[in-house]
Amino acid sequence: MAAERFCPQGERSSSTGKRLRGFTSSVRDFLRSKEPHPCLDFRTMNAVSKEKTTHLQVEEDEEDEAAHEDQSLPLRDYLHTSVHDKENSPMMRAVLYGQVCKVYRFQTDDHRWLLVREQMSETPLSLTLPKQLLSVLIHEHTGRVQEVKELGDLSPHWDGVRHDVISHCNLLTGCYQEMLDELDKLSASSCFKSSRRKSDKHLQFVPTNLHSQRMEVTGPDSPGVWYEVITFGAPADHHQSFKHGGLKRLLNKHRKQGDGCVYFSREESSRAKRLLAGLAQLQPQVFGLAEELLSISLELDATRLQDALISLTQKTELFAHTLKDELIRNGLLAIHKQDMSSGSHAHSNGLLCDLSANQDVQSSPMLEGVCQWDSEYNEEEWDRAWASVAVSLNYLISIGDRLQGREPCPQEEWSPEASQSPAAPSWQEQLVPPVVTLRDCVREAAAKARASMSFVILQEAMAATVVQGTEQIIKRRHAVFSQALSAAACGFLLKLYGGLEDPLFLQQLHSVGILVQFESLLSTYGEEVGMLEDMEVGVADLSGVTFVVTEARTDRPEDLQPGLRGAWGSLVVEVPLPSETFEALPRELKEGRLIRVHPVLFSIGINQHQSLAERLGDRSPQQRLNQQSGERLRGYCHALTDHLPHLAGLQSLPDLLSSLDHSLGTRKRKNVKVLWSAAGVCRAVNGIRLTSCKSAKDRTSMSVTLEQCMLLLDRHALSREHFSRALDAMRRSRLSWGQVLGCYAQSGFRVCALDLGGPPSGLQQSVALKAPRRHLYPVAFLLVTSHLLVLWLIFSLIILLECDGCRMENVQKNMGCRKFSFSSVQLLAFPKLYWPPEGSFG
Repeated sequence: MAAERFCPQGERSSSTGKRLRGFTSSVRDFLRSKEPHPCLDFRTMNAVSKEKTTHLQVEEDEEDEAAHEDQSLPLRDYLHTSVHDKENSPMMRAVLYGQVCKVYRFQTDDHRWLLVREQMSETPLSLTLPKQLLSVLIHEHTGRVQEVKELGDLSPHWDGVRHDVISHCNLLTGCYQEMLDELDKLSASSCFKSSRRKSDKHLQFVPTNLHSQRMEVTGPDSPGVWYEVITFGAPADHHQSFKHGGLKRLLNKHRKQGDGCVYFSREESSRAKRLLAGLAQLQPQVFGLAEELLSISLELDATRLQDALISLTQKTELFAHTLKDELIRNGLLAIHKQDMSSGSHAHSNGLLCDLSANQDVQSSPMLEGVCQWDSEYNEEEWDRAWASVAVSLNYLISIGDRLQGREPCPQEEWSPEASQSPAAPSWQEQLVPPVVTLRDCVREAAAKARASMSFVILQEAMAATVVQGTEQIIKRRHAVFSQALSAAACGFLLKLYGGLEDPLFLQQLHSVGILVQFESLLSTYGEEVGMLEDMEVGVADLSGVTFVVTEARTDRPEDLQPGLRGAWGSLVVEVPLPSETFEALPRELKEGRLIRVHPVLFSIGINQHQSLAERLGDRSPQQRLNQQSGERLRGYCHALTDHLPHLAGLQSLPDLLSSLDHSLGTRKRKNVKVLWSAAGVCRAVNGIRLTSCKSAKDRTSMSVTLEQCMLLLDRHALSREHFSRALDAMRRSRLSWGQVLGCYAQSGFRVCALDLGGPPSGLQQSVALKAPRRHLYPVAFLLVTSHLLVLWLIFSLIILLECDGCRMENVQKNMGCRKFSFSSVQLLAFPKLYWPPEGSFG
């Protein structure tokens, strides 16, 4: 029985498969056998086996049995090829590990057979991406603190604003560094966070119960087809709880309190820093060249004077061109509006500033040269200050040309006799006034520009920190986003690896982007309302994420791990691929074209709390969310149709969208058809599917197994009379046994194979291993041979421990028991297709 897999010390219990390795290897050989009638002689169990076989066997004629015998061998061959080759590639080992695999055989409408492999895997991205995000956030906040510190002396109010930013960033940096240190203590094999640890302080950024749920379907006439769903606990901050609601409510409340704030983007802040750097370089150069001009004027050398004047002109024109940026004017206007709309404010350093009072802001070192803020502030004042630099430069050039004789002076100002007079002014005396005027104009324009750019940088820092909310809100938002990002990245990697040989899919990535569809089973009652509000914001924040494909240094799994760069709001996930694979990509992807993310979230509550919400509470948040997501989904589909009209699957897209619209417009309680329709659209456009409930072990298990069986029914002609049996097989904790094909365990990979339609035709004459309802045989019968006793014990252990569905293994990992956390009363509120089998809950 598998033990709980997440512990900070990295301790793990060994699985049952490892304890039975000596036996299971022989069963693996039995599965690999290509003999039409592999022989395992268990004659003492024939009576029981035959009885169970006839109970579940579908009656067929002799010809059908012969056909099935011929088909069973290639199916088994393909199964083992895919298990041992594809799943052990370096790319797959980089994103998945700890696989649990179950194999079933189901019957189709035409009495043929489907071989279905269900695989549930953990992923190291649960730990690696949160750690990288923490590092990025620490670096970003540290850099922001350095930026505002470099602004120099500020007025008391703006110094208080700077102190607010520094205090906010330092608090988050310290918290994130502590969290990162704790995550660094975890081993790579312990990155699974069970649902019982979803409230742990140091695991806030780690997604809860994150797994990839994959299903490979192999038919008689088709190779294996893969379907993936990422399952994880709804991205939410359980550590801070939901007493005051989730992120959606908290952010709306905070924004109402700060409506007067001025916002600047990260790009504008970067421009402001470049402008400040340019000012810091050009202004001293202009002043230096002006002094050099005056010094040369004493030599009365016209050639050198002309060269110095040309150098000063070029540098001053460059200075004026640098200041010709609309951002400077916008910053000056924003300072005025900020001052006019602000009142008193207490800063984190204890300073209380009253900005509504008349202040002499010109005395501020930061705002030196900026006009006083009054109702008559003129937006053209900056244009006049900037133009005065050009006017003063032109005046200086005209004086220089006059001194060199290229421009005649007015008669009253200059004559040959006057130039010979000892009282005639020298060249320097004539150049001093225009040089002083030029320096004053340059100084005034630089002061205004410096004040404006400092304000832009400071306000961007405010907008990214203090304005976004308190430290608790920001930390909550980052934690929720981290959980959603880890799950989405896992889904993207699997989708990319599966579509590397599809040129249209690769074209879709770089031209339109990837759809990421989240499915929520949370209710709109009690604490789950706060979880849904957290999830809504976290999913929306993914729209600022992009993926880019890079070339890996080596083919080792550690070099194929995705990386993270950028800043909050513009994060880029780097996906390395082996060199050979990378070279086969389209030119756009190899050149670093960013792959945009289009996230949507559909939510339908299905439990008893949703019943209370529909009768006593409010389900409008769910309806609003689904309508908004439906609009975004239609927008993505239209963009995809415009760019790639010949993409496979688009022919059925209008009908799928129409079905989704009809489901969204239907006023029906627990209308799970909304989820089914959205999932159908997502698969038609090669999107990423993710399913969540509170902890992704109970309701999520019901949803993902239902989706798998519906895919078998719709796309692979699963027999309708076997639909319920297949659904129970994937959910049951103690199967009412079908045919056991075999069980084996190898390093990190466990498989149980089941056949619910009867024994493989190649095995019908030799052995049919059915699990009896009771495993107590007469002791005297067992004592006939000690070998038989050993085999009976081993088979009993396998039957009892190894033949649950994958989702029951998930429950075991999270809760330490093999029962879904439902009661019979709770299930009365569930849609019937989401009911677990008898005996699998309690």
